[in-house]
Amino acid sequence: MQGEVLELALENYLQDQFPLDTIEEIKKGVNGADCLQTINTHQKSNCGTIYYETKRTKSFSQGWIEKFKADIRDKNASVGVLVSEVLPDDINGIGQKDGIWICNFSSLKLAVHILRKAVIDISFTEAKHVGKNDKMSLLYNYLTGNEFKLQVEAIIEGFTQMQEDLDAEKRAMKRLWKKREKQLDKVVDSTLSMHGSITGIAGSAIKSISSLDLLELSGKDES
Repeated sequence: MQGEVLELALENYLQDQFPLDTIEEIKKGVNGADCLQTINTHQKSNCGTIYYETKRTKSFSQGWIEKFKADIRDKNASVGVLVSEVLPDDINGIGQKDGIWICNFSSLKLAVHILRKAVIDISFTEAKHVGKNDKMSLLYNYLTGNEFKLQVEAIIEGFTQMQEDLDAEKRAMKRLWKKREKQLDKVVDSTLSMHGSITGIAGSAIKSISSLDLLELSGKDES
């Protein structure tokens, strides 16, 4: 049941992010992976396809790769993405193994956008120079080759660093906000104390200050 929910979430995400694309669900009982994304743009239909398979188990099986590669060949897909809760030991977030792109669920959105953009770029660059079969072969070879792998790794490295920097900035800002909050509380408390002391001495000669009265009421409510 968890697997079916995950597949549906993937399909919904792809349809929401890429309304021009065709997202084909692979029905239960039919040989193949989970869904096939046919990439379309305003300028061109069927730039290529991305095949997805999701796995939610406690260990990664090497056998998944060979079976998935066979499914990709059967569907004549441009590239395959195996989404797994557990990754091989040599893959961190996103990586390539034996011609298959493998990622965990948290890295899936990044993988989808990178691969889709690559498929479109290659399709437009090479369409005028090669035939259909040659184009598919060229597209597959590039997407599973070392050059593209290095490019993706560079993107992931930059993205990861940006994410870490953002998290660090958030933590720093939370500490700063907490410090500012304590400073403001101290100023407010001192102001209320001073106003109370003066009022106690001068009595009705001191006019009421509505904003301070509200602060005093607020302090009483919180206590």
